[in-house]
Amino acid sequence: MSKPITHQPTRRDFVALAGGWLVSASVAAQAEPQPLTRPVAHSSERIPAVGLGTASIFNQNDAATRGKAEAVIQALLKSGGRLIDTASVYGEAESVLGEVIAAAGVRDKLFIATKLEAPDAQELKRSLARLKMASVDLLQLHNVRSGQQSLQAFRDFKQQGLCRTIGITSTIRSDYGAVEAVLKREKPDFVQIDYSIDNREAEKTILPLAADAGAGVLTALPFGRSRLFRAVQGKDLPDWARPFAGSWGQFFLKYLLADPRVTAVIPGTGSPEHMGDNAGAMRGPLPDAGERRRMVELIEAL
Repeated sequence: MSKPITHQPTRRDFVALAGGWLVSASVAAQAEPQPLTRPVAHSSERIPAVGLGTASIFNQNDAATRGKAEAVIQALLKSGGRLIDTASVYGEAESVLGEVIAAAGVRDKLFIATKLEAPDAQELKRSLARLKMASVDLLQLHNVRSGQQSLQAFRDFKQQGLCRTIGITSTIRSDYGAVEAVLKREKPDFVQIDYSIDNREAEKTILPLAADAGAGVLTALPFGRSRLFRAVQGKDLPDWARPFAGSWGQFFLKYLLADPRVTAVIPGTGSPEHMGDNAGAMRGPLPDAGERRRMVELIEAL
């Protein structure tokens, strides 16, 4: 039987209890690794290294899709992420994001990137209206196909305050030559390229050129259009990878993040659980050079 209370709690008791809670909270905060951040090119800003891609995820603007988007964005923010990447041609994704972000009042917590098919002021006006935003954080020329393409109009948009940074993108191997030419000449703030542990072509020229140009790198398709998950289906994560990866998703993302030239990975997902797991790649140790080689050998042997 518990003993009866023999005195009323004093202010000193409450102070002692509060002190204990504060110490516990402080220890817990110190125990939780801070999310990995990387610098935004040509600025003093930093962004969390895992974001959210939206291609083929939020194509329809209906209640179910908006609910899914809301849950994923909340999971992104809860995990310490900020970056959301979309495009004017991703179906209704811009509209879905615009409605959800405005309703939640979280625009100032996010780093929003979108893409235009051409340096077209009307296309940009439409994107901003759909996003319900006066400006975006990153405006990208989507799928560069010619080495002669200019970013002057994008610089003009930046000067007008319609975007804070500019970039170029490609996920088409045959267009890499054009990407390289524009990257060298125009020196954008970002280049977005397809890059995964089983698709390492970007390591040969794009990453070195981006570093030379002072451009940040966003990695599209970091799971290789789901090829990687199909390859490891039914297989356990190897014991030697567990110190740095808690899942296969984190294994694939940490291979990319272990290269300091990569600013952020942007895997697409409509699942808040997967978003949380992906964001786990921002915390804890990254594989070293030897471990990265071992990771490649494992995937190539599948």
